[in-house]
Parts: sequence; C-alpha cells; structure tokens
Amino acid sequence: MTGVRDAHPGAPARTTLDKAADENFPVAPFFLPRAWRDDLMAVYGYARLVDDIGDGDLAPGGRDAVLLGLGAERSDDRLAMLDAFEADLHRVFDGTPRHPLLAALQPVVRRRALTPEPFLGLIEANRQDQSVSRYATYEDLLAYCEKSANPVGRLVLALTGTTSPERVRRSDAVCTALQIVEHLQDVAEDLARDRIYLPAEDMARFRVSEKDLAAPSANSSVRSLIAFEAERASRLLNEGPPLVGSVHGRLKLLLAGFVAGGRAALKAVHTAGFDVLPGPPKPTKLSLLREVGATLRREG
Repeated sequence: MTGVRDAHPGAPARTTLDKAADENFPVAPFFLPRAWRDDLMAVYGYARLVDDIGDGDLAPGGRDAVLLGLGAERSDDRLAMLDAFEADLHRVFDGTPRHPLLAALQPVVRRRALTPEPFLGLIEANRQDQSVSRYATYEDLLAYCEKSANPVGRLVLALTGTTSPERVRRSDAVCTALQIVEHLQDVAEDLARDRIYLPAEDMARFRVSEKDLAAPSANSSVRSLIAFEAERASRLLNEGPPLVGSVHGRLKLLLAGFVAGGRAALKAVHTAGFDVLPGPPKPTKLSLLREVGATLRREG
C-alpha cells in the first residue's frame, strides 16, 4: 500500500505533516484502517502545505521552493510559489510531481479517482489571501470558505466512497463552521498578518474597530462580536450529527471527531469569555471526547 508514510517524504514534508497535531480535530486517528489514514494524511499534507505557502510559513531555507522548481530566493514570493505549486499539482494528474508531498498524493488520486477541482479550490483560496484581507459581508466570507474549507470535506467523502449531494451539503456546512471557528481563535494572529476574517458589517454593528482587535484583551464590544460569530458557527455545526448518522462504522467516528473538534473549540472560546485576543483558546482532549459522545448521541 503506497501512502504518505510509505513514500518516505523528506524533512520539509515531515515538518508540514507534524502540524496535524495542532488541529482542532483528529486528522487521521488510529482507529481508522491504515489505507484511510495514509490517504487522509496525504490530503492533509497537500492542504497544509498550500496554506503554509499562502501564509508565508514555510520552513526556512527555501527547500520547498527548490522542490517546486524555483530558486530558494523565490520562497518569499507567495504568488510565484502558488503558481509553481499548481503546476506541480497538474503533474499529480498527468506527470511526475516534484514535491514529496505531491508525490505521496499521486497514488491516492489515482486509486480514489479524485478530480483536480477541490485541490485547485484550496490554491485559489490562498491566492485570494494575497489580495483580499478584509471581508465586507458574511456572504463574502462564506464564498471564501467555499474555496478554503469545503473542498477538504468533499475530499474526505471522496476518499471514503460516501459522496452524495446531501452529504456534500452537510459537509460544506461543517467545514465552513470549522473555518469560522479557526478564524475566531486566530483573530490576533490573523491581524498580525494584516488579515481580518470578521465581516466588516458585523464589526460596524457591534462598534468594533481594527484598533480594538489589536488590543491585548477584548473589550465588551469585541466579546459580543465573537459571541455572535460563534453562534453562527454553532448553527452550521448542527448539520454535523445528521451527516454522522448517515454513515457507518469507523467513518462515523471520524466525522464525529470533526464535528466534535468544532464544538470543543467553540466551548474553549466560550470558556475564555469570548476574549480571543491574548491567544487562541484551545480545547482539551477531554472536552473533545465529550463532544464526540454528544455528537454520536445526537445523530439522526
């Protein structure tokens, strides 16, 4: 079985894959069949690497740029890196990819008959991050999440052979919620990158300025805004239990883990009093396990 672990990726790939431990949800938990774990990690490696390119978080030294066919000196040129990454993605489908994470993805794509569209969506979202740093409306943010988050859920369904229109609809809602929750946790970090993923119309409604978001801790207006956006994400996560209930076996546990990760992260935000500015509130493992149980009880 060829997968990301069998491909023996080099140091840049290992560094990227190591970030799976920092996610709100389990990426490829131990209870899954080995084939599924390998396939999920290959997809995660792709998604994590494209985000690292878009965020300027690549390992120092320019090794990823060299692997993608650029000189090390081009590693800080995010658009050039994304272009090179897209070119290497096309080699996954019709050639020999250069980057080890994309080489690990190629057998998964062939075995599961995956299409380029969800992978391209993730690249396009990161291109958008280079030119769009503010979102006027909630609808604008949802359109961004359609590219930045929803493709991942669609890939999970494709990898497990469970794609259907209703599951895709519910998966999209859950993935959008997970993206919004991450944005709420990372308000301060995003602002440091000159990005704000809180809709401007909502900031105006709650009388929150960019200066307020740059403070060491949140004032009452910021807390109210974060609580409002958290409730929106919570409503989207309500699509999770029916999605979980529509599948069987270990896939049910995996999807429950995704939904529970979002719920547990929202609880962490709530426990912090909706003050996300000192740093991202993180869920505990116990909180995650409790939410998994709650999600499984609510399925239907």
